[in-house]
Amino acid sequence: MLRYRGKEALMKSINYSNVKIKDLGKGGKFSYLKLLTFWPIFGLLFALLERGLTNRTYIIVHCALDNAIPFCEWFLFAYLFWFIYIVGMLAYTLFFDIEAFRKYMEFVILTYSITLIIYFIFPTAQNLRPQQFAHNNILTRFLSVFYKFDTNTNVMPSLHVIGAMAVSFAAWHSKLFGRVSWRIVFSLVTILICLSTMFIKQHSVIDILTALCLCFAAYPIIYRAAPRK
Repeated sequence: MLRYRGKEALMKSINYSNVKIKDLGKGGKFSYLKLLTFWPIFGLLFALLERGLTNRTYIIVHCALDNAIPFCEWFLFAYLFWFIYIVGMLAYTLFFDIEAFRKYMEFVILTYSITLIIYFIFPTAQNLRPQQFAHNNILTRFLSVFYKFDTNTNVMPSLHVIGAMAVSFAAWHSKLFGRVSWRIVFSLVTILICLSTMFIKQHSVIDILTALCLCFAAYPIIYRAAPRK
């Protein structure tokens, strides 16, 4: 019975029905909601990079290990799950764990902003995508269309990897997912997402390694004051 009440307390949602403008100001009850404004700003800047600044000279990212990694369309499921992963953690922390939400957004803002700066001054691209698919199935047909939407430019470091790591770190330091068992689950999912970027030829190994370096450099900056579980 005590355990049930504990879980119930952890899942007690935050009521946003009475949010007022004054609550968003400095020191306001819901001032942390202003962190959400980063997403549309980032989206506009990234769209500018992807669709507006196309006549740039890109540095091709490639290493020998990329050639050893085979294309496998089944990793598309893990790659697309990233979108649910990001939004799911955002929704959970926003409604159930404000401290985790703050840290999550601070980590995203720091790492994504640095990545955007890198993209602006150091434009990169990759030529790893297969010219034709060995199998003709619904996954490869979807990928042929998806490749046009998710371009092969601005790839280093990988935003996919950074976003997945951000979710893992948020889960590790959340009230509900801070236990060892949950940490293992989130770590495995994150590893699978990182692998998927290479197996569907969206990223080079170099993109993943640079993203991981950025994440582990940012982690102590954002989470240094977080309580130990």
